[in-house]
Amino acid sequence: MEVHLLNLALVLAAAVGGGAVARRLGYPAILGELIAGIVFGPAALGWLSADEALSVVASLGVLVMMLYVGMHLDLGDLRRSSWPALLAAVGGFVVPAGAGYWLAITFGLPSQAALFVALAMGLTSLATKSRVLVDLRILDTRVAHVMMAGALVADLVALVGFSALLGAGEEGMVSGAGIVVVALKAALFVVAAIAVGIRLFPIGARFLARRGGVDRGTLFLIVVIVAFVYGAAAEAAGLHGILGTFFAGLLLRPGLFEPRMYRDVEQLVFRVSVGFLAPVFFVSAGFHVDLGVVRTDLPLLLGVIAVATVGKIVGTAVFYLPGGRGWREGVAVGVGMNGRGAVEIIAAELALERGLIDQTTFSVLVLMALVTTATVPYLLTRAVRWLERHDQLVRSSRRSGTIVVGAGPVARAVAHVFGEGSWVRLIDTNLDHCSDARLQGLDAIHGNALDTSILRQAGGADAMRIVCMTANPSVNVLVAQRATTEFGIPKASVLLTGDDASSLRDALDDELVRPLAEMHFDLELWNRRLLHNAAAVTELPVQGCEDRSSPLLGEADEADLVPLVVRRRGEVIPCTEVAEPEPGDVVLGLATRRQLARRVVPQVVESPRLAQGGAGG
Repeated sequence: MEVHLLNLALVLAAAVGGGAVARRLGYPAILGELIAGIVFGPAALGWLSADEALSVVASLGVLVMMLYVGMHLDLGDLRRSSWPALLAAVGGFVVPAGAGYWLAITFGLPSQAALFVALAMGLTSLATKSRVLVDLRILDTRVAHVMMAGALVADLVALVGFSALLGAGEEGMVSGAGIVVVALKAALFVVAAIAVGIRLFPIGARFLARRGGVDRGTLFLIVVIVAFVYGAAAEAAGLHGILGTFFAGLLLRPGLFEPRMYRDVEQLVFRVSVGFLAPVFFVSAGFHVDLGVVRTDLPLLLGVIAVATVGKIVGTAVFYLPGGRGWREGVAVGVGMNGRGAVEIIAAELALERGLIDQTTFSVLVLMALVTTATVPYLLTRAVRWLERHDQLVRSSRRSGTIVVGAGPVARAVAHVFGEGSWVRLIDTNLDHCSDARLQGLDAIHGNALDTSILRQAGGADAMRIVCMTANPSVNVLVAQRATTEFGIPKASVLLTGDDASSLRDALDDELVRPLAEMHFDLELWNRRLLHNAAAVTELPVQGCEDRSSPLLGEADEADLVPLVVRRRGEVIPCTEVAEPEPGDVVLGLATRRQLARRVVPQVVESPRLAQGGAGG
């Protein structure tokens, strides 16, 4: 087998370009990679083509990617939203799958092809939803938890079903009885895989710990070996290896290893799979798409897209009603679960290779995945706003509170604002700052926020938000990134000051960490002003969204006025997270006494306690 390095390099370049464009437009990279394969492959321009070496790399990419998908999932989501998630999963899977099977049979597809279409229409893409939920800042809502848990249930069922069909096809058993036999094998494999994982994985982890542990590279290799063994066991059971590597990742739980070590290994698996091997698979999958179906089989394509979308939303909403959470929330969950993605395309590609579906069916499934996924950001955004307008967007009680890094005068003022409706805790290396904070009734911890144990002590595992406000912007960014990656804190804001602010701002991942204020901010100056009662935290009038950041303010002298947060329906939100003003918004910020004197009836909102214990800034 000859490796054509230039062809591999061009495929990777197409993946990088397509993925970058997709992410910029707010979609998962896999969609861009798939479209790049369609555009540059035989379906359109014909610049790229498949070869044997490319197929081997793609196959490895699929196996390792399913390992990552398993490692990335949190089975705790099932426990947190088990009943409503089960309702959503059943309705969102059974209705579109049943309607899809009927539609496929009506159009004359063979039974095994119709079953593949049905499973693909019932599927939900976890990767697609994860990205959209982050962008909408609703990871902490009940809707998000139900969607993620429901998608996990649906994906598990679909993955077992796909693997059973692939196994049935390999053994030549495409009859109903044959599929039942392979489905039973799949169920037995799942039970055995879980039993081995629960019993033996902890023993292996303790053995490694007694021997002094292993480095990250060695642990990465051990994880991959375990995954491939599971994949081989799945194949021995007449299934496909993707089911084995997926369950290996699912059972290699974070608690088996030191948390930081586990996260590093997970990132290594991510980089090898999603960053290198898997893009080859998705680009090469695009090579097999036939755009001619738009001309020759348009009724089938439109029917599959329509039935998949309507069936998913209606099925989820109807089955969700017994949970007692309202039909609007059911519709929002259904809208969010409408996207398809990696698992469906992987299974369809494998089915195409084995002759279980033809190129027309494969093309229809891929185009359906592209269209339904493309609608998720648009429809889910409007569904979330619809719930907000009816005051039905329920935030989870699992996370609450704010950690403020820094305890100087400005940080203490901000802490009082964020602490109005929930707990707030400050961290500072300056003992005087911590003492002053305690005198004002704030909970302050003396320590370095870069220390994971200090973040844990401050409530990192439970906090909804972290606000980093030290005088060192690099430290602010590092702490925020550590808090989001190691503790999963969903909302992080950092204060950027000094000459490095611009470069640090450009390097931020806006999905996870955002600046607290976009305008120039001299922290030490405002600390002195607050210390000497020359400034206050005050309500600022909303005059419209201006180009200078999103403070929702009209023109103001930046030396005298710094908008920081917006109070919206009882929630405190940094200005940089507010895209446009809404009725009832109240902007809070820092203003000098001179600026306050020029305003009509200014309302100072700082707590009376802020006037106490001011020394030590």
